[in-house]
Amino acid sequence: MDAPLPLILAALLAAGAVVLPGARQRALATLGALILAPALLISDIWDTEQVRPLRDHPSVAVAGIVVAIGLLAGLAVLFDRKPAAFPIAAAAAIPFRVPIASGGSTANLLVPLYVVVGAGALAYAIPRILGEKAELRERKASVVEWLLAGAVVLYAVQSSYSDDFDKALENVVFFYVPFALLFALLARITWTKRLAVQVLGVLAALALAFAAVGFVEYATRHLFLNPKVIASNQFESYFRVNSLFFDPNIYGRFLAIVMLGVATVLIWARRPRDVWGAAAVLAVLWAGLVLTLSQSSFAALLLGLLVLAGARWSPRWALGVGVAALVVGGAFVLVAPHSVRLDLNSSKSADTATSGRYDLVKGGVNLFADKPLQGYGSGAFSRAYRRAEKGSAEKAVSASHTIPITVAAEQGLPGLLVYIALLVAGFALLFRGIRGNPVRAAIAAAFAALVLHTWSYASFLEDPLTWALLGVGLALALRRDREPA
Repeated sequence: MDAPLPLILAALLAAGAVVLPGARQRALATLGALILAPALLISDIWDTEQVRPLRDHPSVAVAGIVVAIGLLAGLAVLFDRKPAAFPIAAAAAIPFRVPIASGGSTANLLVPLYVVVGAGALAYAIPRILGEKAELRERKASVVEWLLAGAVVLYAVQSSYSDDFDKALENVVFFYVPFALLFALLARITWTKRLAVQVLGVLAALALAFAAVGFVEYATRHLFLNPKVIASNQFESYFRVNSLFFDPNIYGRFLAIVMLGVATVLIWARRPRDVWGAAAVLAVLWAGLVLTLSQSSFAALLLGLLVLAGARWSPRWALGVGVAALVVGGAFVLVAPHSVRLDLNSSKSADTATSGRYDLVKGGVNLFADKPLQGYGSGAFSRAYRRAEKGSAEKAVSASHTIPITVAAEQGLPGLLVYIALLVAGFALLFRGIRGNPVRAAIAAAFAALVLHTWSYASFLEDPLTWALLGVGLALALRRDREPA
């Protein structure tokens, strides 16, 4: 598929599900996005080997469709009757990825989450389209909602001149559209402390299970997934685990986010059993995180803990500790640069010390300088970087590991401005009123950690955690604003 118009339409429908003023309008947009996005996906992967059995055996395809519709319908009925079941199911599904061939490459897709989001969208849309339900109180879309909707539409529009349209299509269909629906649904859930604890419990249980898988990988020196990491481990003196995430850094990101939630329980706990239970969970997850050797995840966790400390005790002391840590770290690098494999007079050494990030950032800045107004188009970073830097395909795949640089190179100033505005609005939304509020503090800390992680690795709007944190944070902020003073 080469035409960007269906892709732009899908993005507009997803944006409408977020910002349209009326419940029925949002429901129609939700249903439209829910139908069009899978249609675009099917058209994109129809000729791949993974779909060949379905092409050769139409009866199997029909049976699969019937089973899928039945599953969606059953979950939709459950979510309609018990809305709180949706965020719990989303939390249970959010880490699991399934490899799908598309556009000549393999993407690790959140298929279980897509099923949950699809069912949740049906549970929301159909009753409102039929007039059986309406919102108790309509409201105008917030700044964060408009910026998220604008980011989705802008990304789709800029796919029209992309050097890699297939990649842009994948990102919109696989990530932007379903995650926009996830955000819209979570933002309209009535969140309570009990529901937040239940969601954290599900995430913590999953994190412990993933950590156990990581321990087995480390003990046996055998990875279950990700051939790239398997190959890397064979040539290094260290061993990195990735559990079931295909990527040790994404696995580390998940563990860090969950650890911040558990740490929130620890520092706000009043009962000794809660303190000891949270401490035990943190000890296991910390051991799991150490085995990833993900420096970006360690940094993200530390930043999140500083946010929690500021919310629980003193923002000034937390800020002071953070500044002191940066000063000490900088001084250590200056005094002993070789300890981090850094030669201050060599750019090659800087690239080695940053695991290849220095050259990627430098190349990305050069791409932005070449086309600052429009960029190379959505999803085009890897292809444009490989062409400009004459790098290998393998190296270009990792060239999107610094999200602001990627956004600037692909989308130029328009995309960069939307990204910056979204960060400002997101932090303003999530950090307002976190003092003394453990749930909101945990959301703010997790978002800060995630943003920092994306600055040294990949996936911002391509990560469902970004949308989920903003959606829950918006719901909590709206509830707080409606409460009497």
